Amino acid sequence: MDIDVLGALDVRENGVSVAPTAPKPRQVLALLAVHADRVVPVASLIEELWSARPPRSARTTLQTYVLQLRELIGAALARGTAPGPGAGGRTAKDVLVTLPGGYLLAAGGGTSDVREFDRLAGLGYRAMDAGDFQGASRSLGAALDLWSGSAFADVQTGAQLTMEARRLEEGRLCALDQRIEADLRLGRHREVLAELTVLTSRYRNHENLHAQFMIALHRSGRRGEALNAYTHLRTTLSRDLGLEPSPRLRRLQHSILMAAPESPPDPPAPARAAHHPAAGPQTAGSR
Repeated sequence: MDIDVLGALDVRENGVSVAPTAPKPRQVLALLAVHADRVVPVASLIEELWSARPPRSARTTLQTYVLQLRELIGAALARGTAPGPGAGGRTAKDVLVTLPGGYLLAAGGGTSDVREFDRLAGLGYRAMDAGDFQGASRSLGAALDLWSGSAFADVQTGAQLTMEARRLEEGRLCALDQRIEADLRLGRHREVLAELTVLTSRYRNHENLHAQFMIALHRSGRRGEALNAYTHLRTTLSRDLGLEPSPRLRRLQHSILMAAPESPPDPPAPARAAHHPAAGPQTAGSR
């Protein structure tokens, strides 16, 4: 089974999509897919579908949705070429498994864009820690390329999927922040300027992105704009959150004020996804 949730939902068995079009069965599949090979409790599925006001028939209705998903999975398995009830002899109940207290979607060694994102991002973070900025930029860029939009972009989301989407988007923003950091360390300040212009508008209180924007501007000979970016951030933090920029941002501003144009400051020590909770919408861009 191949699973994609970093954008539109796409779950394939034998290369055949098993994603239903009906909203609630689609929600069930999305929650099972993001937790592939792990048991999702019935209580979590009910909360996702009906929040705090489930109908009396919630469990029976959930079982109906599971049966609908198994029908789609069974049809996809039947298209396999291996002998037996399905591809490799698997049945729909082997793929969408009923277990005590919940259900499990068995990926059977297939692909998952979430797992691949985590693997590539982990490689990138380790490369950053080792000072391999070229490798970090490459791995983190590959991780970000897996995203085609917001997580579960075409799924009606309840409490559980909303929480998962936020978690995934936070991981995406962290990887994006560190990829830009690596690119700055490689002297690619002009290449990231357009991207940072968009990101600092989208994440108005994100200090790391504003620090990177200031550095990229200053290194591109745009010292005044770099200082204006700091002033804009300070105004936004004060108005929205009643806060002042952090000491590291104030030190960066001072270093830009004092530095000669031909000697731009180094980036401040990176802090992964260092942003205030109220910062901007949930979707980050990738390059």
